Formats: sequence, structure tokens, C-alpha cells
Amino acid sequence: MKPTVNTQLSNEERQERPSLSARDRRRWWIVWTLFCSTAINYINRQTLSVLAPLISKQFHLNHSQLSDIFGAFQISYALTWLVGGVFLDIVGTRLGLSIGVFWWSIVSIVTSFANSALSFGILRFLLGIGEGLNWPGASKAVAEHFPAAERSTAVAIFDSGSSVGGAVAAIAIPWIALQFGWRWAFGFSGVLGFLWLALWLVVYPRTGTGAKQAPRNSLKLSDTKSWLPILKRRETWAIVLGRSLTDPIWWFYVFWLPQYLSDTRGFSLKEIAIFAWIPFVAADIGNFAGGLTSGALVKRGMPVMRARKWICVVSCMPLLAGIPAVLVASPFSALAFICLALFGFASWSTMGLTLPSDLFPPEVVGSVTGLSGLAAGLVSTLFTLLVGTLVDHFSYLPAFFLAATAPIVATLCVVYLIPTTGGPGVMRPNSIPEQV
Repeated sequence: MKPTVNTQLSNEERQERPSLSARDRRRWWIVWTLFCSTAINYINRQTLSVLAPLISKQFHLNHSQLSDIFGAFQISYALTWLVGGVFLDIVGTRLGLSIGVFWWSIVSIVTSFANSALSFGILRFLLGIGEGLNWPGASKAVAEHFPAAERSTAVAIFDSGSSVGGAVAAIAIPWIALQFGWRWAFGFSGVLGFLWLALWLVVYPRTGTGAKQAPRNSLKLSDTKSWLPILKRRETWAIVLGRSLTDPIWWFYVFWLPQYLSDTRGFSLKEIAIFAWIPFVAADIGNFAGGLTSGALVKRGMPVMRARKWICVVSCMPLLAGIPAVLVASPFSALAFICLALFGFASWSTMGLTLPSDLFPPEVVGSVTGLSGLAAGLVSTLFTLLVGTLVDHFSYLPAFFLAATAPIVATLCVVYLIPTTGGPGVMRPNSIPEQV
């Protein structure tokens, strides 16, 4: 006969299992809901990019003017990554993302009334304010709900929404524009955000997400002492430099691919709808390939940082396919090479988005992610403006070449600035000064 104490422990374990199972299911619901917000986020921002060949003809916009409009979005988007990261650390993920999605959905609907380059630029700037909250918020949610071994998979899931959203936009937006007019496409994008908001408020738990429950150690932009421990760390600069040299690649393909296919390959809006979604599917596969492979290596016993670095190194190789993409004569061969390049980028990006939650405690993950997003956004803005000038005066070749080679430098920064032995919470919570 078993001792009573063992029976009691067994009963306690049985009572805890449903709770643990429910919590486990909840976190996967959360990450798939974040996948949806990311997809909708990209449908919203891609609406203008997909319609750029049509809108630029209607309003007589050259490539430099288009780059100004795209750049307006990137400036506010970059600033929101920094301010938004701190904002999310203070108010919590649930409320912060709700505000972001509500904001960008309203702006998207209002964009349907734009009638000039100036109005498009202003509205894209406003759109970036809301959309900049998505990635810091999603990264913070992953840090709060997932252990280190599962984070890369969770990040791969929500980040793959960008590829899915880009693919959906490439298919759906031209169809809506051709059937009902391009203004209706912006309204469609905006309505999706309100549908997501209803789901988010049900899925994400209320506890620990309000401003009163925010960590006392949340960073304040005005408090220099709070930021110094982060800014002094090599890991911070590895993340900042890594993203600053890789994010511009994604923006290049996101903003300029439809226009490139129209300008250089002679694609009509209908042909863009038929083919432009394929590279985003390749990127989606890259998200999961990088995340799942990294997670598998960690589960097999490889140190977390070593696994992340290996994925970054290997992902650089397919990114070089951007060079032959612009040189080949066949448009379909060009698309194949672009698919390969975006596969490599997405695999690398999954690691880049995972690093903050690997290296820093949850209460500053949003701030670190925001800091890297600010730097990456500003560099991406400069690159976007440069592309417009290059295309107007030369060709797309220099832009494709830069997009193919910059990740090599980014990977060197990650490999040499982050210790291989680093793991979750390299920067401990007690290293962050308390706010008075």
C-alpha cells in the first residue's frame, strides 16, 4: 500500500496538469493571434506598394517621389519602434497592441481619400506610428510566455505573418483595385484590423498586462541611467547593427518589388497579382526553416547563442541570389532568385528578432527591440531614398547588389559581438536601476 503522502502528491499533479495544459494552449493561441496581426500589418503597408504602378501613373509620381512616400512611413515606424518599445514595457502587451492596431486600421481607411503625393506621405507617416508597435509587442509577448528553447519557433510563427500578409496583399489588393477601384483596397485593409482586435481582446489574458502591473524597472526615455546598462553591452550593439544591415533588404523587396516588376520586367497589375506573391511564400518558408532548425539544435544540446549564430551564417548564402536576380534575362528566373534571397533573409530575421528575448530579461525586451528597430528603421529609410535616386538616374542593379552583400557584415557583427556562451537573460533584471 502506497504512503498517503505519495497519493496526495499524485492528486496535486493531476490537478495541476489541466492548468498547465490550459496555459500551454493559451500561449500558442497568443502566438497565432500575433501571426494574424503581423499578416494584417503587412496587408496594410503593402497596399500602397502593390498599387504603386497604378497610383504613380494616375498622379504622375517618379521614383524619387515614391521613395519619399515610402520613407515617410519608415521614419515614423522607426521612431515608434523605440518609443513604442518603452510604451509597451509600461502599459503592457494587451493594451499596447490594441492601441496600435486600432490606430493603423483607422489610418488605412482614411488613406482611401488621398489625392496627392503630399497626402499619401502624411498618411503613410501616420500609418507607421501604429504599425511600429507590432514587432516590439509581439517580441515582448513571446518573452513573457515562452521558454528559450521555444522562442525561435514562436518568433518564426508570428514573423511569418509578414510573408503571408505580403502574399495575400499581392493577390487580393490588385483584384480589389481592378474590380472596385484602388480606393476600396485601402478600406478593405483597414477593416481587417478591427476584426483582429475583437479576437485579441479575447485571447490575451488581462492579468499582468496593465500599467499598474508593469515592471517597476521599465525604462524611461528621459532616464539616462536606465539606458546606460543596455547601451554599454556588446550584445545590444550586435542586435542593433545586425538589424540595421538586414532590415533594409526586406524593405527594398517589400516596397520596390511590384514597381521593379512593372518597370523592368513589364508586368501589368494583373500579372503582379499572379506572380508577386511567390517570393513572400519563400520568405514564409524561410521563417520556419530558421526558427525550427534553431529550436531543434537547442533541444539537441547546442548552446542557444551558437545555434542562433549558425543559422545567421548559413542564411547569408541564399541572400546573395539577389545579384543574379537583376542580371538574368528571364523574368521567371529573376523571380526564382528573388525567392531564394527572401528565403535567406527571413531565416536570418527570425534569429534577429529572437536575440533580444534570448539576451535580456522580459522587462526590457520591448525597449531593446525598440532601440534596434529605431536604428534599423532609420537606415532602411536612407536606403529607400537611395533606391529612388539610383533608379531614376541609373538602374536597379546597385540596389540589388547592396541588398545581397550587407547581410555578410551583419552576420560578422552578431558572431563577434555576442558571446557564444550567452543565454537567456544575459543581462539580469537587477542590473536595471529602479525608478523612484
